Amino acid sequence: MFGAVYLRYVGASLAALGVDLSLFMAGLAVGIAPVTASIAGYSAGIAVHWLVSSRLVFGKRVALPGGGRTRQQMLFVVSALAGLGATVAIVRSGQALGVTPFASKLIAILAGFHVTYLLRKKIVFA
Repeated sequence: MFGAVYLRYVGASLAALGVDLSLFMAGLAVGIAPVTASIAGYSAGIAVHWLVSSRLVFGKRVALPGGGRTRQQMLFVVSALAGLGATVAIVRSGQALGVTPFASKLIAILAGFHVTYLLRKKIVFA
């Protein structure tokens, strides 16, 4: 489980997470609702994650430009939307339970990481 691909994926995820959390916290600081701030941060993280994953994590499995690459990018976005769905559900549930937005976001990060890793390894870059 902790092979080179997994460790590179952790690195890609940390880069995307930096962007995600920065935008999330900035959004909260200016009064944006937690769920909206979470969506904005996560969405920007998707772009960063594709750039890093397609070059450094799964570079040998990236399809050539054209239809195959477009399909991979679409599947990557679908996997990200699955992670986003988990993130929104967890942040919204945390909000309803009185959990701080940051704590909810941390829980969502862990859940989303594993969901997207498995989808990307087994489907997107298979």
